[in-house]
Amino acid sequence: MPHRDLYLACYDISEPRRLIAALKLTRAYATGGQKSVHEIFLTPAERGNLLDDMAVLIDLATDRFMLLRLDPRNKVHTLGKALKPVDPDYFYVG
Repeated sequence: MPHRDLYLACYDISEPRRLIAALKLTRAYATGGQKSVHEIFLTPAERGNLLDDMAVLIDLATDRFMLLRLDPRNKVHTLGKALKPVDPDYFYVG
């Protein structure tokens, strides 16, 4: 099984159609998150695909997208009913 790193994908999209498209794109990769911030496990190839797809989708003049790799040495803290992010045994992107 390929190694995946945990990322946070965050976006601020100004136009509703692009916002919905960004939500669908990031949720295709996401294992958790809420609204416009998602927890995503990615291989280097998946990371490249996500960045390429998002670059086509957003307007650089008005929209923002950030993909932040989380340090695997740090402990994950959750609040309330939240579950810790887990890289699944299998992963369907689509």
